[in-house]
Amino acid sequence: MSNGAKRFFKLFAKNIKESMGAGQYQANGINISCVHCQYGKFEHGYAQLNTAFLSFLNLDFANRSANILTCHRCGYIHWFNKDIKRVKLI
Repeated sequence: MSNGAKRFFKLFAKNIKESMGAGQYQANGINISCVHCQYGKFEHGYAQLNTAFLSFLNLDFANRSANILTCHRCGYIHWFNKDIKRVKLI
């Protein structure tokens, strides 16, 4: 395997690892840091915002979802009702 191919696969593996692990995020163009420990890397997830009426009708799937970011250092969970954007590290 040539050096160029080795470099390509090494860079490719690094980008995959960064995109799947903890990362930095922005909300409304503002960098997010943990309100508890001021760390800047988070795991991203979603949480369903259930309502009593749709739960009563057994239609929980129709409820909206919120973005959640869990601090990679302390585990504090941050909730966002609007879209957030992962920041690409340069």
